[in-house]
Amino acid sequence: MTATLAGAQTIEVKGKPPLYRYVSYWAFPQAHWADVDNENASGNEKILAPAFADGTLVGYGDDENQVHSAEGFTHANWWQANSIAGLMKVLEAFHKDGRSSSPLLVSSTKHWDQIYISRFYNWKAGSWKGTYGYKGTYKLKPDAPEADGAVRTLSSFYVPVFEKMLADGTIVEYEIDQEMIYTTDSRAQIVFSFVMPSAEGLDKFRAALGTALDENSLIGPAFGSMMVNFTPQREFVRVNATYQ
Repeated sequence: MTATLAGAQTIEVKGKPPLYRYVSYWAFPQAHWADVDNENASGNEKILAPAFADGTLVGYGDDENQVHSAEGFTHANWWQANSIAGLMKVLEAFHKDGRSSSPLLVSSTKHWDQIYISRFYNWKAGSWKGTYGYKGTYKLKPDAPEADGAVRTLSSFYVPVFEKMLADGTIVEYEIDQEMIYTTDSRAQIVFSFVMPSAEGLDKFRAALGTALDENSLIGPAFGSMMVNFTPQREFVRVNATYQ
């Protein structure tokens, strides 16, 4: 894998201070989807907006899954901070507000949470409503480096590509995340996450990434050498997001 990357066109990229993301995933019956939209726009905003304004959070938003699976989520709420303490402060505010026992949340058929950490990320400041997100989740092979090492290795190719997309407006946010919470008998998963300003951005993103991979034909084998079968779980979501 190292020899393969040495032959690819890569640039050394320095990681940023850690960014932490808390995501709460939900599966709601379709009859309640309109209620979820109302809750995101009103109830959740009462907690998230002040935390963003005082600097506790650097970003927050909500996702609506556009391609549903039998086992997946329908909606997600998330917020980002420069510390785990910031994440937990907001989570505690939700608990104190009593929303965990609201009729809407009780109606969910499935719920789980995850915390992710990233050192390779960037975004355009502002609020983005009704945008589109794409996420690819990959599993590491047993003989691959640990997640932190794998992300650092791959960032030398991917981060310059994503920064170019950010500069030309193809995307408005990207992250290369890894799970913080996972079982001891498994490897932490790596998540590539992007937000595009429109549905057309999905096509532009895929075309731009395809061109970059064609120009660096060795990166695919390098990626495949670390990831299980190079077959990710993919998600397309409708996103409302606010970033500092």
